[in-house]
Amino acid sequence: MNFTVHTSYQGYLKDKLIASVSKPSPGFHIQVVSNYRLGEYFDFRFLPGVSFGQRNLNFFKNDTLIPNGSQKLESNFLEFPFLIKYKSKRLNNFRPYIITGVNFRYDLAKTLSEDDGIFIALKKFDVCYEAGAGIDCYMPFFKLSIELKLSYGFLNVLSRRHPVQPKFEDAIDRLNSSITMLSFHFE
Repeated sequence: MNFTVHTSYQGYLKDKLIASVSKPSPGFHIQVVSNYRLGEYFDFRFLPGVSFGQRNLNFFKNDTLIPNGSQKLESNFLEFPFLIKYKSKRLNNFRPYIITGVNFRYDLAKTLSEDDGIFIALKKFDVCYEAGAGIDCYMPFFKLSIELKLSYGFLNVLSRRHPVQPKFEDAIDRLNSSITMLSFHFE
């Protein structure tokens, strides 16, 4: 899980703070596969599920991490992706494919107060574009699909709630979610 951080020009001029994301953090997701075959090469997929992860936001002033300038943002998403899968012709027991669609996410993570050391809050709802590729491996009793998928949020997930320390919110113009997922589907 990661963020794309868009720095606020006005916030930078005011407090000289720059927000950045430390290295992406791993998480995991569990989904239920619902597949409707549209034709020989196309499928419509609905994969409702839950995802767990966190992202770490750091605030710098003059290239130095400010004291108490790290924020851990945990997310527990309910996901509702609607995807179109285009499959190639089957080659022996393998079938490569590409996938694209939209994902509606609702964050179940508890909104904490500044007393808990939280100075950035996230909105609960996000809409993401997803695209990826994978391969179906046909086994004697089931099908294993290995898939690499990228997800990029359309909406600004930064919640402007006017905290006691507004300089942290003012340093960010927009926050967009970006998630890279490696999935193993058993069908």
